[in-house]
Amino acid sequence: MKPSTTGDSTPPARPPGVFWLYLAVAAIGLVGTAWFNIRSVVEPSGDTFFAAWFANPAVSSLSIDLLIVAAAASIFIIIEGRRLGIRWYWVYVVASFVTAIAFTFPLFLAVRERHLARTPEA
Repeated sequence: MKPSTTGDSTPPARPPGVFWLYLAVAAIGLVGTAWFNIRSVVEPSGDTFFAAWFANPAVSSLSIDLLIVAAAASIFIIIEGRRLGIRWYWVYVVASFVTAIAFTFPLFLAVRERHLARTPEA
C-alpha cells in the first residue's frame, strides 16, 4: 500500500468505474470467443478442436501464449479468491474451460474490485 500524503493510514479510494470496465471487457471476451467456439462446432473442419490449436507455427504460438496466461490467471484467481474470502472463486477457473478465460478472468477481476471497494481493510 502506498503511503498516504495526508499522514493518516487510510488506503486510497478505489478508482471509479473500474468495476464496469472489467465487466465490459468480460462481455467482449464472452461474445468474441463464443462466436468462434460456436463456429468450430457448427462448421467442423477436418481437424479436431485441439489439433486446430497447433495447425501452424503462428497458431501454436498463440495457443501456448493463451495456455500460459490462463494458467497464471487461474493461479491468481485461486490465491486471491482465498486471500480475500471471495465466495465461489473456483467457479471462475472451472468456467474458463467451458467458456473462455477472456470472459472469466475479467469477470473475476470485476468481482474482486467490488469486494475490495466494499472491504476497507482488504
